[in-house]
Amino acid sequence: MHIPSANDFKERSILPAPLDSETLMLLRAFLRPIVDAAESWNDLACRLAERGYGLGFREGRLVVLNESGLPICTGRCLGMPLRLLARRLGRASISAGRDGRSGVLRQDGNR
Repeated sequence: MHIPSANDFKERSILPAPLDSETLMLLRAFLRPIVDAAESWNDLACRLAERGYGLGFREGRLVVLNESGLPICTGRCLGMPLRLLARRLGRASISAGRDGRSGVLRQDGNR
């Protein structure tokens, strides 16, 4: 399982491009049950990684990353914005990227 580091985001796009409605619907159908079943931030990251996705933070938003580490959608697109997840899972422990606009889930402190 590859969990991206803060340095992985240096050259990458910050926020995902808008998705068409069909793609968004398919992503919600596939990813939302994973998000709903997660019991912690680390559990969520592991469940996403098992399916080839990653978890990141960009400009204060939760983003789902593809296998290349590029953002494909935000938590809001899945119907689960960061503030709702934080309410359910607790506050995420995030390491900020060097660009000051991105971050990754820390390995410790997210049980």
